[in-house]
Amino acid sequence: MLRLNHMSQDIREFITPFTELLGFGEPTHLEHAHTWIRNELFEQLAGLGFRSIALESCRIRGLAVDDFVHGGPGDLDTIMKEGFSHSFGENWPANRELVQWMREYNSDKAPQEQLSFHGFDFQGETASAPSPRPYLEHARDHLGEDVDLTIDDEEWSRDEAVLDPARSPGRSAEAVRLREIGTGMLMRLHERKSTDEAWARAETYLTAGLSLLQYHRECAEPNPLGVRLNRLCQMRDGVMARNLLEIRRAEAAKGPTFVFAHNAHLQRTGSSMEMAGERVEWLSAGALVAPILGDRYTVIGGTLGRNDTFGLGEPDGATLEGQLQGRFTTWGVTADKPRGTTRTDARPEMGYFPLDQHLMDGVDALLHVRVGRPVTR
Repeated sequence: MLRLNHMSQDIREFITPFTELLGFGEPTHLEHAHTWIRNELFEQLAGLGFRSIALESCRIRGLAVDDFVHGGPGDLDTIMKEGFSHSFGENWPANRELVQWMREYNSDKAPQEQLSFHGFDFQGETASAPSPRPYLEHARDHLGEDVDLTIDDEEWSRDEAVLDPARSPGRSAEAVRLREIGTGMLMRLHERKSTDEAWARAETYLTAGLSLLQYHRECAEPNPLGVRLNRLCQMRDGVMARNLLEIRRAEAAKGPTFVFAHNAHLQRTGSSMEMAGERVEWLSAGALVAPILGDRYTVIGGTLGRNDTFGLGEPDGATLEGQLQGRFTTWGVTADKPRGTTRTDARPEMGYFPLDQHLMDGVDALLHVRVGRPVTR
């Protein structure tokens, strides 16, 4: 990988010997410097015994990426298009570089030294969710069962199915039937529990399908918009937390895991945002896994001074970001948290969550980028 900057500190200063899950957050998805820095950090962490990385991307799609980095068939263009959700594959060159580097890294390594890729996100966006059919069918085929799971995928996957309770199939007789079938398959799958990779993949698919059915069930509840959005955000991060714990169980014997996502999903404190004119609050995945993992979970929050691409100007010197600007020439990590005010110059369309005391209380250190970068280096 190309170097962005030589860190003045050793990354080992910011993790403990007990760290099994190291989170690195970004303050907005529109800023690309953090993804390039993430690549450099992962290269360093691989030299320290880390053997996996998990990104804020669909858990199921990530399975194809993991196959590819372990030398599986396919071409990089297809993997970037089909292996990521949220357009993080095609529109994020740093992710392309990461996948290509992992495949090359693994090519001459023994199996126990190879790096694994994981997505740990839910299968959809907050305001959209796919049909559960293909996830249930994967498990059905693994079990060799003869059950018809044909449904109208368009009816389930259209945005209205999430946004309008009256148009959601989540409480229909069809949904009840699918949930009964899925629950039964999960019981039978666990009766045949195995260490075989195909069994683990079938469980991952089936769990994802049942999570989607539960999500669609919540979408069908005629609650006020604010209540709906709160519950859907909480369900999404609940799935993310479960996925992180499952990833750690799978990777425990190999080495620690590096996790990259928005700060709002990784901080130990609860998260909040404005969405559709509503104040939405939920417990982040980090807040859910932290009590379980204890000192095995370490998280570094990402912050940003300026980004000309989307109009985030130089922060006022009295703000928290302004206090960090003078500490680094390009970027750096610090456990010495600044004192100052919360900046007010970020507009909603930037997707930038300004640094505040609540975020600082939820992380162990901060990685500050002085001037952000566009998509390319």
